[in-house]
Amino acid sequence: MDVHLIVPEGIDDPRRPSGGNTYDRRVAQGLAELGWVVHEHDISAVAGIPDDAVVLLDGLIASPAPDVLLPHARRLRQVVLMHMPIGDAREHAVLEAATAVITTSEWTRRRLVELYGLPLDRIHVAEPGVDPAEPAPASATGGALVCVAAVTPHKGHDVLLDALATVPELSWHCACVGSLDRDPEWAAAVLLRAEARVRFPGPLTGAELDREYAAADLLVLASHTETYGMVVTEALARGVPVIAAAVGGVPEALREGGLLVPPGDPAALGIALRAWLEDAALRERLRQAARERRATLRPWTATASDVARVLAGAAHDVVAGAAR
Repeated sequence: MDVHLIVPEGIDDPRRPSGGNTYDRRVAQGLAELGWVVHEHDISAVAGIPDDAVVLLDGLIASPAPDVLLPHARRLRQVVLMHMPIGDAREHAVLEAATAVITTSEWTRRRLVELYGLPLDRIHVAEPGVDPAEPAPASATGGALVCVAAVTPHKGHDVLLDALATVPELSWHCACVGSLDRDPEWAAAVLLRAEARVRFPGPLTGAELDREYAAADLLVLASHTETYGMVVTEALARGVPVIAAAVGGVPEALREGGLLVPPGDPAALGIALRAWLEDAALRERLRQAARERRATLRPWTATASDVARVLAGAAHDVVAGAAR
């Protein structure tokens, strides 16, 4: 079977890694391994895609482009992969016209129903996978913290810094791994207020990112919004516990592998960090919980199979509510 994949420009740019780009790339690879012929395009190519073809569109590209997509909605089987809903009329129009919608979490699926009243049977979940990894060695003090997130307002670095400021007398250091150029003014302000124990190595991928995870005792994620939180399962794949804000799909990713705190609440996050740093028994319980969650994580092959089932349904006009 053939699928035409519409992905963001710069999907493979190592200077701008993102969970959405990783997801798209791993799904494309997985589909090819399952025997699909994957044709990759930018959105300007939609008009030239043959009639009745299956088209998998990244929502970041699809949501703002009803003028491009709607004229072809009846002749193409458009499947939209939603990473983060925008919540506007353009996105609504694109999703209403789609043959099917794929989300990365149950939370996002519910959110689309709340926003647009889409039928549940047209929305399918394909939870992200994760690569297996060696367990990270744990330090005695638990003071090696890591946050893996682009330095943008919605990732909550301001909340993290405020929380760290509540434990000044304890022994810790924190690596904030992520792009500094998505919102340069915000990033500059964050760096200006960060103390010396917080470092910002920029975006890392591959072996460099693996080394940061391997050196970490705890992942801290203070995001205001997340549809899933792939960095959560990346940490758990190494047996690294997580303290994260309870937003979006993060609880689905974390399950029992760490602690959840209210979003946007530096005091609550600070209390959780103090408990982690001061209580050796708590650290061991959370490490054991992370190891147990590690054993249940899904591989990327399962994600690709989930997506393939939706695409096959679209190809054969069996997806409920198809806009044909």
